[in-house]
Amino acid sequence: MNYFIINLMLSMAWVGLTGEFTPVNFIIGFLMGYLILGWVERGKKSSDYFRKIPLVVRFALFFVLEVVKANFRVMFEVLTPRQKMKPGIVAIPLNARTDLEITVLANLITLTPGTLSLDISEDRKYLFVHAMFIDDVDGFKKNIKQELEKRLMEVMR
Repeated sequence: MNYFIINLMLSMAWVGLTGEFTPVNFIIGFLMGYLILGWVERGKKSSDYFRKIPLVVRFALFFVLEVVKANFRVMFEVLTPRQKMKPGIVAIPLNARTDLEITVLANLITLTPGTLSLDISEDRKYLFVHAMFIDDVDGFKKNIKQELEKRLMEVMR
């Protein structure tokens, strides 16, 4: 976490030195700080920070793309006269064990249009999800497990 704080301080210094207080300039400063920290620490013991930042960026891009695709699918369903949705509730087996992991996963599922996290089983091994489009139950489970949960666990562990 120290590297993250140092990186934030470097990005704030960049913003202050350039005099442009914009999100784009902050991101540029953050990237430059990340590169500087990586260059300074290149001969030392590798930190998780330098491994996790690319994972977080990849996960964020993946999730934004999934949300955009889901938005278009729901929009198409609303705008077309024929109903093609096949709603249902599916029990997703969980690899996530901590409260934080389960909460973040459930919230990410709920943020995706067309899906809603409903409940978790008493033994905390299943998450119940309502979805508008369940063409294939096993495919839906696999998509949540292999795509969303797996990538989330890589970022959080």
